[in-house]
Parts: sequence; C-alpha cells; structure tokens
Amino acid sequence: MTIHEIFADHSAVAARAALELPPMLERIVEAVHQCLLAGGKILACGNGGSAADAQHLAAELIGRFRAERRALPAIALTADTATLTALGNDYGFERVFARQVEGLAAAGDLLFAISTSGNSPNVLQAVKSARHLGCTVVALTGARGGALAAETELIIKAPSTTVARIQEVHSLCIHVICERLDELIGSQDAR
Repeated sequence: MTIHEIFADHSAVAARAALELPPMLERIVEAVHQCLLAGGKILACGNGGSAADAQHLAAELIGRFRAERRALPAIALTADTATLTALGNDYGFERVFARQVEGLAAAGDLLFAISTSGNSPNVLQAVKSARHLGCTVVALTGARGGALAAETELIIKAPSTTVARIQEVHSLCIHVICERLDELIGSQDAR
C-alpha cells in the first residue's frame, strides 16, 4: 500500500467505527463508571500492541485524560516484568494474566481483555478467571471477535481484519472511554 492508501484505509475504518461503535461504547462507559462508583477497580491485559493499549488505558485512568480529577484505580497486567516472567516460568505463558486476575481482582471489578484476533490464549484464560470471580469483562477485538466474542456481551469489534487498523480503533475507543469518564466523574467530583 502507498502512504495515501494507508491513510485512506484508516479513514474508512474509523468512519465505519464511528457509525457502528457508539452504542456499545456508551454501555462500556456506563459499566466502567458503575464499577468505579461501587469501589471497584479496572484491570487490563493484552499482548504486544494490545499490551501497550492496556498500559495506555491504566495510565489515563490513574493520571488524567483531559480534565483534572481524582485518580481512578487501574492496573495493567502487562507492565510488571518480574511478575510476568515468574508466572510464565512457573505456570506457562497462557496463565500470566489469569494468575494476576486471581490475586488482584475481586467481584465487581472490571477487566479489559484486548486481543486483535480475539483468540489469545492468555487473554482468554484471564477472562475465565475474571468471570469466575464475578468481574465484568469488556473485550476489544477485531471484526471477527474470535473466542472472546462468546465470553462477554460488552465487546468492541473494530471493523477491520488488519491488525494495524484494529489497534488504531482500539486506541481511539480507549480515548473515547476516558473522555466520557472524565466528564462523568468530573461532574461528580464538582458536587
């Protein structure tokens, strides 16, 4: 693809996402907001670029997105190399996120499970552990949804099968969620 074609492809996918995803994004914002109001925390996991998205989400919640507000409890299960390597060594790579969910999550918490294919074994194991504990699960996948589609009703399916376009939509959706949360929580903090 030429550079112009890449931008055109990005624009087409983003335009389709803008038409398809807002109702689901509103549901997800509400689920995250309710989790936080009830004293829960947000966990996030993924591999590669999706690991970076998990860390990006946690950083925006703990810090701030646009507006100044209180820090929100969020943990990226992808960021602690000592824990990741110990768990990978002792339990296998498929359990690196599930074991952390078992130790850190509680009923009422919310897990963002990010996988462009929707089929990452370690993300799927984390989802199973989260559901067993009574956590809400939000999945971010590509158009096909993969195995994650059967694990949650709260799913953002980026309307593409190209990994780069999927990741670009996921990043935009993370920003949408954070901006809406800033508005909701900021208005509550002002009361």
